[in-house]
Amino acid sequence: MKKIRMTKCRFCGGTEFITGYQNFYGAVYSADSLLHSTSLYHTICRECGSIVRTYVKDPEKLLKKKDRKTSQGED
Repeated sequence: MKKIRMTKCRFCGGTEFITGYQNFYGAVYSADSLLHSTSLYHTICRECGSIVRTYVKDPEKLLKKKDRKTSQGED
């Protein structure tokens, strides 16, 4: 997964951010199976409180095991 660095809030221009973590009710599930889920993480502007980015840390967890092996072999 590519690293993305936030440098400026697009809402207020703020430059300081915190990371928030959302689990359970905010989990993302795979479209193929409710057994594959991962938590959401939010990058939040300290100045205005806007969520400027939402992401999962390990998108591979949303793939079926056989699809994980295929995607790892493509690199």
